[in-house]
Amino acid sequence: MPRPRRFADLGPVMQLAFVPSDFEAALRHWTGTMGVGPFFLIENIRLEEMRYRGQPTDAVFSLALAYWGDTQIELIRPDNAAPSIYTGPYGVRDRLHHVCILVEDIAEAYATCAAAGAEILVEGRFGSSRVLYADPGTGPGTVVELLARDPAAPDLFAVIREAARTFDGRDPVRRLG
Repeated sequence: MPRPRRFADLGPVMQLAFVPSDFEAALRHWTGTMGVGPFFLIENIRLEEMRYRGQPTDAVFSLALAYWGDTQIELIRPDNAAPSIYTGPYGVRDRLHHVCILVEDIAEAYATCAAAGAEILVEGRFGSSRVLYADPGTGPGTVVELLARDPAAPDLFAVIREAARTFDGRDPVRRLG
């Protein structure tokens, strides 16, 4: 079977990610106004072996994850000014920052990026999962995250999705880690 050569061939978009100017206000908006939640907060993340545009970086960020039906909503807060997609030219605020596609094979993701002429912006590991962020040539706000989760690792996304199924507005932000 030939390797995928278009991003859509890798799978459906499962996440919409935003970098709000006011992280706390965004959490209140999504949980209160939109009724999405609960959000699970993971703070001070440092991707292992993180590279931004080919260079090592010490970027630190926090994120909150929730589900709206089958779509994951991610809110991101950069915690330092180190080079990353959350600062500089890719640090767009208050609009769609990137989408995420879960992939089974990170090599396929790289091959698709190469075939599309997409610039690899970020590469790294989160535990035993591999992640890359690519710019398919349309600039800030249209970045694509390609995440290859370790199938042997606990499925945090399933836990968050299940919590959303019965979310009643109480305990809207829950800390992890």
